Amino acid sequence: MRVLVVEDARPLAEVVAEGLRDQGMAVDISHDGLSAAAKLDLTAYDVVVLDRDLPGLHGDTLCQMITERPDRPMVLMLTAAGTPGDRVTGLTLGADDYLTKPFHFPELILRVQALARRKPHARPRTLRAAGIELDPVRRTVVRDGRQLDLSVKEFALLRALMRASPGFLSAEALLEQVWDENADPFTNTVTVTIGRLRRKLGEPPVITTQPGVGYRLAGAP
Repeated sequence: MRVLVVEDARPLAEVVAEGLRDQGMAVDISHDGLSAAAKLDLTAYDVVVLDRDLPGLHGDTLCQMITERPDRPMVLMLTAAGTPGDRVTGLTLGADDYLTKPFHFPELILRVQALARRKPHARPRTLRAAGIELDPVRRTVVRDGRQLDLSVKEFALLRALMRASPGFLSAEALLEQVWDENADPFTNTVTVTIGRLRRKLGEPPVITTQPGVGYRLAGAP
């Protein structure tokens, strides 16, 4: 899942982003409406966590722009404006959910996850490929009846491979989908995580590599 946090209060933006990353989400940050609009033109996000009172381009205007996009992300307004009238206005602008500050962080996580599931054309809840079943809601992975204990990044990487099956994903594509814009493109973190995931998946090997192309699930058609 890829999330854009748009919040001009930098400490709060970092706290929100790190908390979402701890749940396996790839998170980018913008501190003003104009930079957020530019990121939305370049990256397909599942959810935007959007403050209303933004410099450069007001959050209300940005929300309206998002709703006009053909494959738009879901929008969670996260703002100090918490009266019933503010909430109605935010939802009228096209926001899909509304959460006031201060907020309870577990609730924010649940709302972001729920919005991602509600996104139009969302993929089936349980992914199945090469003898593996992955449930993104319960965060469980089973291979041939054996439940696996995966880290957050291992889970997200396997989910990306299963979504792409039977196609290949390059290391660059995996870095973009599973990590975020702060990831070092020259790092070997994808290779290291793939290695750990292969060991946990066990025998017979289920992830294959084609040099110059990328990774895919063995046994996929």
